[in-house]
Amino acid sequence: MKNSYLSFLAICLAVVGFTSCIKEDPNPASGTPNPVASLYVVRDAYHGGDLELGTGPLFGAHLIGGVVVSDPAGNNWPAGYVAIQDSWRGMKRGILLDLGEQAAANYAVGDSVQFDVRGTKVTRKNGVLQVLGLNPTAIQKKATGLPVAPTTVSVGELLNNFEKYESTLVMVTGDMDPLPVTGETYAGQKQIGDGSGSTITLHTAADAAFAGRKLPASASFIGVATIEDGKPVIRMRNLADAVNASGPIYAGWPESFEIPDYNEKKSYDMGNNDRQLSTGNWTLYQSILEQTAGRDVIVSGKQAVRFNQKRTDSALLQMNFDLPNGASKVTVWYATYYTDPTSKWKLEYSQDQGATWTQIGNVVSDVERNHKMATFLMDISGPVRFRINKLGLGTTEPNGRLGIDDFAVYQN
Repeated sequence: MKNSYLSFLAICLAVVGFTSCIKEDPNPASGTPNPVASLYVVRDAYHGGDLELGTGPLFGAHLIGGVVVSDPAGNNWPAGYVAIQDSWRGMKRGILLDLGEQAAANYAVGDSVQFDVRGTKVTRKNGVLQVLGLNPTAIQKKATGLPVAPTTVSVGELLNNFEKYESTLVMVTGDMDPLPVTGETYAGQKQIGDGSGSTITLHTAADAAFAGRKLPASASFIGVATIEDGKPVIRMRNLADAVNASGPIYAGWPESFEIPDYNEKKSYDMGNNDRQLSTGNWTLYQSILEQTAGRDVIVSGKQAVRFNQKRTDSALLQMNFDLPNGASKVTVWYATYYTDPTSKWKLEYSQDQGATWTQIGNVVSDVERNHKMATFLMDISGPVRFRINKLGLGTTEPNGRLGIDDFAVYQN
């Protein structure tokens, strides 16, 4: 017994002696910070005044960059400035670079740039967040000609969350408010409204290359969101930034599905599926009004339409009334419901009071969680009505719940 105890003690002492010789890691959690900070991080670090940039406020990073979205060629962008944007974890942000007129002219839309921010600062100048003190020779051009797609956004969303979109490329669809008179051009400050009750300014300099061109009654306007005289504006870069021009939106549209209360259409099939909405009487077959924030596709207000899933028959959102002056365009916001799989839908119109329906445009098959706006151009004269037909794909292919909001029809 004594020998067993001594043997056990010897083993313990040996283990202690061995472990005492092992060198401890003085910094077991050490690592190398990412040297590149996203523009989201830069903007989030700014809390007013002047922010001296460097590794401190950027969590060890000292480089930032992005893709150029501004274009001096159209003479509708302030000389000496470059707007860049990037996307981090799905969050797109932008910022302005103050480079001076000569240096700024070297950058075109789609250029990818990166630069060291040590020794520079971020501040709000003339209302716009920008990087000052940047040596143009320190900017590296990583690539050129990269595609830059605008973020489609409603006027209300843009105004309510302008800092999120500032210095990025956006697209808003709406009418001139008031509608342009005969011969009116782009030059000056014009108001774009999308039926939400809010407007945003379309700013066109007097010497812009397209200043003298005819102003459309309605279009999708692409431009850089910025500040002018303390107010949010959109600056188009050239005439090609006005797309899908059409007649004006019908009065009282878009249909935003805020009326009636969602409790009046809580089941997908209630026998009588007709409901009086703000624009007229609609049929909601295998579709309901709902208001689950973060899950339903709520673009404006508190309610939206949700279509049923896995059906083998069509689910419908259908107008039961005609619009008198034809149609030149229809726009619709759409997305999947929450984490549901994708689905497919099509737009149809009728000119015989709903007796027969004709598809217009292609089947929409790119339904995903991030909401998008579908635009259908047309040239329809005379009374017309529309419906959304969600295809009855059953369970043989993805057929999740579909969300719809802000359905707009434009006169011909």
